[in-house]
Amino acid sequence: MPNLDATALSPTGEGPGIDATRPPGATGVLVLADGTVLWGKGIGATGSRVGEVVFNTAMTGYQETLTDPSYAGQIITFTFPHIGNVGTNPEDLETLTPAARGLILRADITQPANWRSAKPLNDWLIAHGISGLCGIDTRALTRRIRSKGAPSGVVAHAPDGQFDLPALAKIAAEWPGLKGMDLAREVTCAQSHVWTETEWDLRNGYGEQTEPKYHVVAVDFGAKRNILRCLAASGCKVTVLPAESTAEDVLRHQPDGVFLSNGPGDPAATGRYAVPMIQGVLNAGTPLFGICLGHQMLALALGAKTFKMETGHRGANHPVKDLATGKVEITSQNHGFVVDEASLPAGTSVTHRSLFDGSVEGIAVEGKPVFSVQYHPEASPGPQDAHYLFERFIEKIAASK
Repeated sequence: MPNLDATALSPTGEGPGIDATRPPGATGVLVLADGTVLWGKGIGATGSRVGEVVFNTAMTGYQETLTDPSYAGQIITFTFPHIGNVGTNPEDLETLTPAARGLILRADITQPANWRSAKPLNDWLIAHGISGLCGIDTRALTRRIRSKGAPSGVVAHAPDGQFDLPALAKIAAEWPGLKGMDLAREVTCAQSHVWTETEWDLRNGYGEQTEPKYHVVAVDFGAKRNILRCLAASGCKVTVLPAESTAEDVLRHQPDGVFLSNGPGDPAATGRYAVPMIQGVLNAGTPLFGICLGHQMLALALGAKTFKMETGHRGANHPVKDLATGKVEITSQNHGFVVDEASLPAGTSVTHRSLFDGSVEGIAVEGKPVFSVQYHPEASPGPQDAHYLFERFIEKIAASK
């Protein structure tokens, strides 16, 4: 469809306000908290959704991205234009119930052309109640986010094209944002369960771990399924526990190792109940590995601080340097908070660093089998350069026996 953006953003990201006239054919709109209005074609479910508007630069894996629980509370702008080209299928889910609030695309949804496709993307969006918008200048929106930070916004879809713009702007302006918001409670599992499914391959699909060598407890703050698959494929029986589990709940299972998962929201908010649990595990001397939100909360448990980034890191092409080996990994990332390096206590070292902005991408506790990374070694989507971290976790478990 043609670009319906009637209010193209300037390079500084300023919009003309909420009195913008709807162009003919527009059935969707994005209204930001500052009154900026972007018109387009509505996709997915009808209605409106409010959240933090972010962008993701990955060229593949839109279904995994939309079902990543770490995107709870967020509206995802895809910078890659061909979204929908492989359709959707029941195998590429990172969780059963998507947590993303909405999506924004440059072009109309591409028709699926892949043998694995079971349902077109738009039908899948409708089935999951996800609203979206296409036909806008996503480059201008991305520049706005990059220069001014991720704004609050409302994405709305109405087939008749009728929208109450002042009301939508008010909703966007009054939405509190992710800072101080605990979203792990919304996306964690309802009860403990055992995970045995292993990684997917083209010939056989997903496998099953039937002869585990070690037992890992994974605390679910919004865990992606492929992380659990990687743990199982590494030789582990994986017991998944809800986010609000205590140290006693974790250690009662007598795990060989403990994994802290990824997840959404502000780590300081989730840390109110997670940090005491993590400190209890640390005191027990159990090997521990954290990813993303788990990495951030491990830092909090060690006495460090975190803060919200202006833009965040979201994509599948982020270079990270391993400071011990000098090796550069291309990584998959999705986070809006980061560990404050200056607050790290003595005995905690930075192991990995972003080559985009120099931020902390990994830490380790000296002399203990405890480490974490900010990025996603399981990929899905993204490169598998960092897959060795699961092997490192298993090596630390084996060494502690």
